[in-house]
Amino acid sequence: MGKKVNIGLIGTGRLGSMYAEFLVQRVPDANVVAAADLFPDRVNSVSEKYDIPTQYDNHLDLINDGNVDAVIVVATTSNHKEIVIDAAKAGKSIFCEKPMTLDLKDAREMQSAIKQHGIFYQQGYMRRFDKSFAALKQKIDQGVIGEPVVFRGSSRDPYLPTLEYLRPENSGGQIIDQAVHDFDIARWCMGEIDSVYSIGCALAYPEAASVGDTDNVIMSFKYASNALGEIDISRNGVYGYDIRAEVLGTKGSLMAGYLKDTPLLVMTKEGVTHDVIPYFPERFYEAYVSQLIDYLNNLTRGLDPLVTIEDGIAGLQIAVAATDSLKKDKVVKVSDY
Repeated sequence: MGKKVNIGLIGTGRLGSMYAEFLVQRVPDANVVAAADLFPDRVNSVSEKYDIPTQYDNHLDLINDGNVDAVIVVATTSNHKEIVIDAAKAGKSIFCEKPMTLDLKDAREMQSAIKQHGIFYQQGYMRRFDKSFAALKQKIDQGVIGEPVVFRGSSRDPYLPTLEYLRPENSGGQIIDQAVHDFDIARWCMGEIDSVYSIGCALAYPEAASVGDTDNVIMSFKYASNALGEIDISRNGVYGYDIRAEVLGTKGSLMAGYLKDTPLLVMTKEGVTHDVIPYFPERFYEAYVSQLIDYLNNLTRGLDPLVTIEDGIAGLQIAVAATDSLKKDKVVKVSDY
């Protein structure tokens, strides 16, 4: 166990509450001393449940708390920029959930603030810490499948979020909301993406179109190396939470991901069945914990983060380009964004 770090948690909604559990119960180096949320009832409830001693109804008071050494940002995405810049000015180390923001200009301002104040920042992309995706990357680096030439990713959510959430001004649109993880893994495994073309619409839930969003999108892209890629995202994976990736190389292929939540097959005369993963908390629970352990380990030992602010910007940049391609129905260059 390393040195304990006094943590301030900003955001105590559904994901923030999960982070409180991770930090208090599963991350040995974390000492959660304060939590903040715009909704007092929410922060009070989470603080009581996880024995967090100090509560605030705004991020500035938490950031200015002299007892807080580092902040974990799990607030609404549209508030990330203000929180991160304020934390950087106050000299606090930062971990920020994905997407870092919904706007590239804001993301680059966040980057400037981090550099200006010399702050340790780690971007949240928990899939890199999932055992299956980490093994995928390791096998690629070991040359097990030769030169990787094609990437395929698939992310399917089991149900449609609320229409209020789907509004692009809130979620960024389906591509930014869902595909940034896939683009991050695609970059991590095979390098920089040069161009992208997107097609999609509201096919299963026409109501998504009423707020300017889609429910199914397919994105094809080309790497700077001339390798190829494809990602599909869907809101109607009604059978369960389905996250997969495949990398085809010159000497073989690697596939990451799984559907079965419990390692059990039920075999009767009616057929052979198994359960499925309900949603992201169950699928990536251990990955969330691992990424927080890694953040504090890097922070306390002066190590470089596995996921940098540049990675956050790169993933968002591709997602913004893919969103624009969807709107314009044409191939776009990522470097133009």
